[in-house]
Amino acid sequence: APPIAPMAARRSADEMRDRVVLGEFGVRNVHTTDFPGNYPGYEDAWDQRRFEEAFRVDVIREEEDTLEFDMVGIDAAIANAFRRILLAEVPTMAVEKVFVYNNTSIVQDEILAHRLGLIPIRADPRLFEYRNQGDQEGTEIDTLQFQLKIKCKRNPQAAKESSDPDELYFNHKVYSKHMTWVPLGNQTDLFPDADFRPVHDDILIALLRPGQEIDVLMHCVKGIGEDHAKFSPVATASYRLLPDITLLQPIEDEAAETLQKCFSPGVIEIQNINGKKVARVANARLDTFSREVFRHEGLKNLVRLARVRNHYIFSVESTGILPPDVLVSEAIKILMGKCQRFLNELDSVPME
Repeated sequence: APPIAPMAARRSADEMRDRVVLGEFGVRNVHTTDFPGNYPGYEDAWDQRRFEEAFRVDVIREEEDTLEFDMVGIDAAIANAFRRILLAEVPTMAVEKVFVYNNTSIVQDEILAHRLGLIPIRADPRLFEYRNQGDQEGTEIDTLQFQLKIKCKRNPQAAKESSDPDELYFNHKVYSKHMTWVPLGNQTDLFPDADFRPVHDDILIALLRPGQEIDVLMHCVKGIGEDHAKFSPVATASYRLLPDITLLQPIEDEAAETLQKCFSPGVIEIQNINGKKVARVANARLDTFSREVFRHEGLKNLVRLARVRNHYIFSVESTGILPPDVLVSEAIKILMGKCQRFLNELDSVPME
């Protein structure tokens, strides 16, 4: 076979290094290539200066509890480390022990305790220490105490023929807003302007009927998602690779309209050029890669679907305990701590 022209070989190596290509029946170039000597003619050894020039973080959208940002110029392993630290290693405060003094509702004690555990508590975990293993009693530096004491009664003023529980009874719905903070030790002096409470006031905990009551005391402690999901500070933290869609030749008229329908809204736009409708890629970022285009015989060879290998689009959705940007910076600190620990261990191990 004739040798491949050097330019073509270079182009195909470039594509393998920079793009993950989505075919009709599989995905190409998924393996990581972030190590030296993988491609002849490329200097792929780690170089701090080159990394610093290429690396960047762009914040795309920041709202109260959601953050979308791009992290460009890193390897998949590092991106995944951030995702996993956000899910399982950034600490928060959550209900760990529930002392039930009275519970005559139909919700069993352990179900009630489980429900209370999953309520996100607005308390900055950085103000507290981890509770020592085996400690039964909490102290002001490692525990937050909440009380939930509520009893359901009939409403004597309710209309005779009414069947609406909201009208017939008082306190028949137990909400997270009924949880009140009970300071431990000198916590009132430690946190003079603290407002420790559930993140949301309207989380329904239980339903009561007249004569039923709930009287519980809760201890919140600091923990991480690795131990229990209730400590996870995010509702979701995920990333995807930046989509890259290339039209390999002009696509016009009916074919252009079919193409536009194959992708998410806003990805393909149709321009009018000299009376012809011509398709153009407007915003590849919006695409979810349904691969619908591969179902159309006439189109599937005219489009290249790929993802940019080192461009990660992160979306972080906080449970409201800490803002998402704080969560990301905490995750970065945790990763730095892990690296430091690893380096210290390398220093302390005597070399053979």
